[in-house]
Amino acid sequence: MGGFFRGRTLADIARGLRSGDESPAGLLAGALESVDPDLNAFVTLDPEGAGAAAARAGEELAAGYDRGPLHGVPVAVKDIIDVAGLPTGMGSAHFEGHVAEADALCVTMLRDAGAVIVGKTGTHEFAYGGTGDVSVNGPVRNPHDRERMSGGSSSGSGAAVAAGMVPLAIGTDTGGSVRIPAAFCGIAGFKPSYGAIPAGGVFPLAVSFDHVGVIAASADDCRIAYRALTGPAEAVPSPVDESAPHGRVAWIEPLEIDPDVERAVRALFPDAPSERIDLPGIRAVFRAIQDAEAYDVHAERVAEAPGLFQPPTLERLERAGRTPAWRYLRAFRERERFAAEVAGLLDRYDVLALPTLPITAPKIGETEGPLGSHVPTLVSLTCPWNVLGLPALSVPAGTVHGLPVGAQLVTRRGAESLLFDAAANLAAA
Repeated sequence: MGGFFRGRTLADIARGLRSGDESPAGLLAGALESVDPDLNAFVTLDPEGAGAAAARAGEELAAGYDRGPLHGVPVAVKDIIDVAGLPTGMGSAHFEGHVAEADALCVTMLRDAGAVIVGKTGTHEFAYGGTGDVSVNGPVRNPHDRERMSGGSSSGSGAAVAAGMVPLAIGTDTGGSVRIPAAFCGIAGFKPSYGAIPAGGVFPLAVSFDHVGVIAASADDCRIAYRALTGPAEAVPSPVDESAPHGRVAWIEPLEIDPDVERAVRALFPDAPSERIDLPGIRAVFRAIQDAEAYDVHAERVAEAPGLFQPPTLERLERAGRTPAWRYLRAFRERERFAAEVAGLLDRYDVLALPTLPITAPKIGETEGPLGSHVPTLVSLTCPWNVLGLPALSVPAGTVHGLPVGAQLVTRRGAESLLFDAAANLAAA
């Protein structure tokens, strides 16, 4: 847990670079020296390519050419996202030896911002799972307890940031895959509105729900990274309730949850009124659409080379292939109804708050817990915001039995400033 970037913020790193106290080459050296093979966070390191990028960043900064807060900063990229010249393995034997020919659009955005790509981080196979322990590369371990899951599917990205190997990592989030590892590893993860960061060059899981997101130590670092990638902040929207200058918050009742986790997160929002959303109904929509779209991506691989999948992935895909067309189509109609209901709630509140996850990190290899199968449990509170395409942020909310838990904040499109402001208020408190 004592990596070079542990306890350091992007703002502090940027100040050090511009004052001359730090250099991109020195930051890269710190990142590479901090890589802990036992955690299995990285599947590929690129010291040569990163070294060239760090040298270029140092020359540009010395010449007065400043690309912004990520200029010269080491960043890790999830291994379903293409980085030119590096393997994109997707955690699967199906893509052994595959090397990307071009950068994904989000990687181009990182390079344009001056970031230094350190390497590729481990993923749950094809990003199709929230545990992070199903991969041809082996499980990614949680820095807080190496016998426990890091969470997935952006498992390596979460572990790398939590352990201080890098200050920032890019992941993807189809049902919670940025926020789940963030919560399990005690850091922050941000899924922006659907399409806010382009997904070109990212291997698809379910195209209706796939988001590119960021993982960092804090919500403020997520805000800095997101704005560096997407441009200046939007005009800060007026709160619904002008008497609550930081926005009015509603607590969304999580239904099935470890009561200790609920108490820990609810304590952060003691004055927030409780509201209910049909979370199981939205989860059913999520499952129908994700299953059909995931099977569409993998149908030929399932038919021609099923043995190359990890057994849990193949089992999920075979079940997904039995999704009838009528269920897929009906789910889209149901999504419209849920979107209208939640929009009505966000007409009355600025931010919705709930736990990120209903449990703490299970042991690696465990498939069942007190709430049932981990597959649906881990996405039960995160997937609704993929279905609705709304921005969602997971922030640290303390610990339960010594393991991190996360609080999840959700807002309407275009109101990200209220979301990050609410997170700042929590951190201050």
